[in-house]
Amino acid sequence: MLTPDDQETHPLVPDSRRGCDATSRFRNYPKWKQLWDRVYVALTPFGWPARLAWALHPRANVLVDEQTIEVSPSAGAGALRIAFASDFHAGPATAWPLLEAAAARLDELRPDVLLLGGDFVSLDAAPAARLAPLLGKIRAPLGRYAVLGNHDHWSGAAAVVRYLETAGIEMLTNRTVRLPPPFESISLCGLDDHEAGQPDAERAFAGAGDVRIVLMHAPSGVLDIGDRPFTFAVCGHTHGGQIALPNGRPLVVAGGRLSRRYNAGRYSLPGGRTLLVSRGVGCGTLPIRWNSPPTVFLCSVAAPSSR
Repeated sequence: MLTPDDQETHPLVPDSRRGCDATSRFRNYPKWKQLWDRVYVALTPFGWPARLAWALHPRANVLVDEQTIEVSPSAGAGALRIAFASDFHAGPATAWPLLEAAAARLDELRPDVLLLGGDFVSLDAAPAARLAPLLGKIRAPLGRYAVLGNHDHWSGAAAVVRYLETAGIEMLTNRTVRLPPPFESISLCGLDDHEAGQPDAERAFAGAGDVRIVLMHAPSGVLDIGDRPFTFAVCGHTHGGQIALPNGRPLVVAGGRLSRRYNAGRYSLPGGRTLLVSRGVGCGTLPIRWNSPPTVFLCSVAAPSSR
């Protein structure tokens, strides 16, 4: 959990850029869940669940879900390649070779922009010290950007952010950045986690251009956005149920009001908006996935004539 140094550097007021509100670690984190998480940590030293699962079934296949998003010709010359990944869950339930495979797969995609949707860790911020440099090596010439997930907040947002920024990953929490020419009309808008963070859609969209790409952790972030226009949003959190029926229907859904409605895949929202929900990479409490394989997105953003 947080070290004394991390607690001292954890701001006492919300910082919309870094997403490090001192109270956010405990927002929507009930006492019973805190107790369960502490018990789980005590019962899983050295990450033995993930090690055992990997020994029994060593499999590091990371699927790539390719999506094309059409925009107006004014958005820039040529196609923009955006890779998105989320829910690494570095910790006792996710085997390290799987995380290495996911990072290698993302690098092979040669994205212009890399977006990371949070839940870098599960129960303790410490594994982010190893994960962040791995993600920071992924080549993305127009930038690597991240927001935090609920587990990052509960595990220690300040420490996770520090590891990410040290690795060259820029936090996009409740802020927007415009891409450089020839994509200057494209804005990346980052939103803090709906469940555990302090989402502020007004600040996240302030100054955004005509083409707005939203980075958030969970589908329920749509509730914070309201009717604000955007081109498409990417998120994770759901794990696609992690354990699902052969038709993809999850046996158990992740927390959040919209996690069942938007569990995994591509969805059309009112106002011509598109929502992309990833199954993510890692595992939660159980170190297995069934009918919900680790998945990352590769989004090609282009005018119809440039496809």
